[in-house]
Amino acid sequence: MDEQALVASARKGDARAFNQLVMLHQSMAYNLAYRILGSEDAAADATQDAFISAFKAMSRFRGGSFKAWVMRIVTNACYDQLRARQRRPTTSLDDIEGDVDHTPYLLDPSEQPDEYVERQELDRLIQSAILTLPADQRIVLVLSDVQGMNYQEIAESTGLALGTVKSRLSRARARLRDYLLDRRELLPMHYRLRGDE
Repeated sequence: MDEQALVASARKGDARAFNQLVMLHQSMAYNLAYRILGSEDAAADATQDAFISAFKAMSRFRGGSFKAWVMRIVTNACYDQLRARQRRPTTSLDDIEGDVDHTPYLLDPSEQPDEYVERQELDRLIQSAILTLPADQRIVLVLSDVQGMNYQEIAESTGLALGTVKSRLSRARARLRDYLLDRRELLPMHYRLRGDE
């Protein structure tokens, strides 16, 4: 069954159709939440909350891109968690970094151990950089550069004007670049500018 048919069935209350939609989009939703929140548990909670909210709101889905609609709900769930953190900041022992690869689709069976370690270090550095961005810029950057959404999809997902999406993305990329340039010694050698060697 194609996605449009699943959406039509889910709008009529078909839980199985909605579960299939969840299966299609849960990886992207979790990845978005993880990149915004920086915590596996928080991302899992936000993803779960988002899909519960989406299920409850299916009858009000007006059509268009289901992916953009769901990503907007995930983004809102992340905003809710970020606001809650500001009200009640905590540090969890569960947030201590483990050796987990959050981008399993990038695994290469021919990858050498040193290349794997280098990729993990780069991933951690980029994630640290993403987490330094203000939430509004972080969300737009993750939707574009991690999730691969175009400007229009991002505008639909966030409820922002197209020009606002473009300007926030530009500012986010500039801040990310500056963060990485300030820490260029942490970058693998082939990602450094020639004068840095």
